[in-house]
Amino acid sequence: MSSHACVSRVRRAYGLKRVGHGGTLDPAVTGVLPIALGPATRLLPYLSGEKTYRGVIQLGLVTNTDDLAGDVIDRQPWPQLTPDAIETALDRFRGKILQTPPQVSAVHVNGQRAYKLARAGETIDLAARTVTIERLQLLAWTPEQGQLEVNVCCSAGTYIRSLARDLGAVLGCGGCLAQLRRTGALGFGLDQAVTLDQLEAEPPVPPMNPLEALSHLPQHQLESDHMQGWRCGRLQSCTENWSLDTPVVVLTPAGDLAGMARVCGSGQLQPRLVLDAAG
Repeated sequence: MSSHACVSRVRRAYGLKRVGHGGTLDPAVTGVLPIALGPATRLLPYLSGEKTYRGVIQLGLVTNTDDLAGDVIDRQPWPQLTPDAIETALDRFRGKILQTPPQVSAVHVNGQRAYKLARAGETIDLAARTVTIERLQLLAWTPEQGQLEVNVCCSAGTYIRSLARDLGAVLGCGGCLAQLRRTGALGFGLDQAVTLDQLEAEPPVPPMNPLEALSHLPQHQLESDHMQGWRCGRLQSCTENWSLDTPVVVLTPAGDLAGMARVCGSGQLQPRLVLDAAG
């Protein structure tokens, strides 16, 4: 199932048109797909962009999609590796690195998705870009199958298929992604995930309170006499000493979500998202 198809099922379950997801999940990948309902779709940019994955890399195999779903380009025997040798190779991918996306990816090329061009038979020259791999942990190495299992914590825009391809190149035998599960995205983990069966129960599972999803950000509660000014989009004063451009969750006097602001100067908040705007 594609991420778009999953969004369609959520729309039907909740009877809403306005539904959006926070980061495409490839059809072959399982795991966490954050979805926002109604006005909460406007909050997606304020969530943490870090993502975590658990995957299996197959050495000795190169495909045109960098995973097992693609056509095989090359096969080679994988070397006899020790865990220490694998760690040395993995260390090249820890921290900030330059990574070229897979040919079959959602990257835009001249107004089109790369995967559409690739499936039409085109070879695309995709530019490498900087991504950050915060954690890259070797979980298991199965030498008889040439497979290694890894745990990855990375920035948005990182492709684990590219990591598998590039690791295989470093080891001199080629590699591709055999299996992948996203264990965390935008601050949500598998333990919070709702299955499709649960989604289609009657009634559907209540969505999470947006304030819980935004709990990693600072908060500012409005006074009663400031509510009208906030609803009209006026600057708000605050006593907190936050850094310039810090996103801030703004609460109503009753403690409900009023919207989002950014610090625009000393003791000043500029409204960026007003949920109950006047007029």
